Formats: sequence, structure tokens, C-alpha cells
Amino acid sequence: MVSASDSAGPRNWAAFARLFLRTAIGLLAGYLALAFLIDPYDSGRSTLLSAGAVRAQGPRTAAAMRGRDPAFDGAVFGNSHIQLVEPARLSAATGIPFVQLSVPATGPGEQLALLAWFLRHHRSPKAVVLAVDDFWCTDDPALPNDKPFPFWLYSHDTLAYLRGLLRFSVAQEVVGRAGWILGPRRKRAAADGWWDYEPDYLNLGALDGERFRAARETPVPDAAEPGKAGPGFPAAERLGDALAALPAETAVVMVFPPVYAAGLPRPGTPRADAETACRQAMAAALRRHGRSALIDARRERPASHDPALFFDQTHYRHALAQPLADEIAAAVVRLRNAP
Repeated sequence: MVSASDSAGPRNWAAFARLFLRTAIGLLAGYLALAFLIDPYDSGRSTLLSAGAVRAQGPRTAAAMRGRDPAFDGAVFGNSHIQLVEPARLSAATGIPFVQLSVPATGPGEQLALLAWFLRHHRSPKAVVLAVDDFWCTDDPALPNDKPFPFWLYSHDTLAYLRGLLRFSVAQEVVGRAGWILGPRRKRAAADGWWDYEPDYLNLGALDGERFRAARETPVPDAAEPGKAGPGFPAAERLGDALAALPAETAVVMVFPPVYAAGLPRPGTPRADAETACRQAMAAALRRHGRSALIDARRERPASHDPALFFDQTHYRHALAQPLADEIAAAVVRLRNAP
């Protein structure tokens, strides 16, 4: 025979479990609602607390605000290989307000996501500048990324965004943004996204020191880089689809960023053949948009042999970035004025 006290125990535990579950669900729903309203990276999904300024943070998340800012009609996409091109210089030369949406240590997957985000908020941009380097030459259709990237932040899928808000690091940003909004002094990042890396490199030592000299002067191998030899280049296919969907009046400039001479493959080697095939695929993708131009700053030129212009084989200085910006601007103006 079961006593009343014996059956009360399981009932109490069941009631406690239900209460615990309801409480947990309530807390989770409450946090998600709060995080959604605060919008920790100012993605525009909630404008209740939008401050119209970029809170100091890394470019991976700051691009959410910058990429949707209606003040900009042109954008630069890429990684640190185009990062030193100053958007204000492009804006002054073209009359088009430019934003830098390049993010260091990213490849085609991340950059295509940022391009899609920008186009989602700028249906008819005046200009798009794309820096295409050897990361785009991957033969992996998944376009894998080496460093973590918040794809959820730039997703069209609301559920993906909500799942992203459940990360502990994001919860910390929710608190941080709330404090920033309520604080008397708001530390702001550059609205146009320009980040000058030259002082950071110069702090590492002399350009003619062993550290930089070894990084610049070590020749690349003759063998093709594994995973980048083709024959297919899926990033080019996805880029071509994105460019084909752009409005006809948008000027598109593709840039092959500068490379120091030792970083260029020797002609006739498997590496040179693979790079040529990749660049041809990217150029073919670019041609899917009529109002487009290609700037090949990667080809060998006198500046490619000047060690004073490079920190390593792919990161260059202002003395090279500024004329490259002028060349980009001239191409944009030429395309915009074309009938």
C-alpha cells in the first residue's frame, strides 16, 4: 500500500521540474527580447536604441552598422590587402561617399556575406570595389574561413540571428552596448571604417630588420599551393552571380592587390599557371557586370621591387596605397561617366 507521503514526493518533484522549465524558458525569452531590442551590433533589426554611430569594436561586427549606413553609396570589400585604401580619398576623388568594409583575415565566404549585407541595405549603390587575392582561389565550394566570423549577424534568417544572440560573448556585448548608450561619453569608431595599420607595423621594428626582411624576401615555391590549383574556382562562380544581379548603373572595380616581387611566382611554374587560371576565372566573373573594370596591381611593376613599400609580401605602405586609391577612383569615375 502506497502512503500519501510516498506519492507526494514525485508530485512535488514534477511540479518543481515544471516550474524550473517555465522559469528557464521565461528567462531565455526575456533575454532574447532584451538582446533583440538593444541590438548589440546595431544591425538595424531593432532601431529603438540606434545611436547613429559606430561603437568601438572589431570590423567583423562593426560592419553591421557601417554596411547599412545610408550615408554611403560606395563600399570597399576585402581584407588587410586592401585595408589601407582610404575611403575618404576615394570619396574626394569620385564624389561618392565610400565606406571601408574590408575585414582582416577574411576570404571570399566572409566578403561575399558582407557584400550581400551592403546590397541588402543599398539597392542601387553607385560603386563597389572588390579586392580579390589568392584566398579567392580555393577549390573548396564551402569557401571555408580560417578565423571565426559572425555569419549569423549578416544572415537573412531571423532564427539564425536569434541563435547568434545566445552566445555568451554576444550577451557581454548586449551589456556593453547598453552601458555605451546610457553612458555620458560614447567612444566612437570611425564611421567610414578606415583603419590605418601602418603605425602598428612600424612599431614592430625597422623595415630593413631581419623580421621584415625575411617576410618579404623569401621566394614562394614553384609548386602550386594545395587547394588552389583549380581547375574550378567556386568563389568566382558565386561572385559572378552576385555581380550579375547588381543594377546596371553601379560601377564595379575589381582589384588584384599589390604583391612584393618575391611573392610573385616564377613564370612557367605550376604556381604561376594556377594563379593565372584563378585570375582569369575572377576576370570572367567580373565581366558578368557590364559597368566594370579590373585593376591588376599584382602584376610585376617597378614598385613591386621596392622593399621600402612593403612590410611583407602582401602588406604595403601608404606610398603604394595612395596611388592605388587614385587608380581605383579614376576607374570609378570613368565607369560612372560611360554611356
